[in-house]
Amino acid sequence: MISIYPASSRDCEKLTNLAIKSEAYWGYDCNYMDRFKETYKVDQEFIKNSSTYIIKENEEIIGFYGILVGEKESSLEYFFIEPKYIGKGYGRLLWDHAIDICKKLSIKEFEIVTSPQAKDFYMKMGAKLQGEVESLVIKGRVIPRLVYKVV
Repeated sequence: MISIYPASSRDCEKLTNLAIKSEAYWGYDCNYMDRFKETYKVDQEFIKNSSTYIIKENEEIIGFYGILVGEKESSLEYFFIEPKYIGKGYGRLLWDHAIDICKKLSIKEFEIVTSPQAKDFYMKMGAKLQGEVESLVIKGRVIPRLVYKVV
């Protein structure tokens, strides 16, 4: 049975490990992954201050997302799927849930800064490319910046 529920502070390590596995799926080298681990660690503060949800099937965590809600802007800070489940529809389920949460929180649009490999997924979901920004992981590397308008 599939369930989606709010993350708690005790999920930090599991979610960080899932994010690392999911990012590594794209074949990045060890240097990149070491920097990624430092930059994208899911901590208790993030879970406390954002809308973070986990998708689980039976007892296995399949993926998660985290939306950081700001006074003026909101952003999708995390959206990761366990590699063996990529391409099996779980991303769509999690995305639809995230959009429902945005509607409940009256979020009209949010920013997505992502890896080049994930850009097509977000565009398929309806996000629009808004340019590029410098990566937080590798100085000088540019990555896509998208915006999704919640309808």
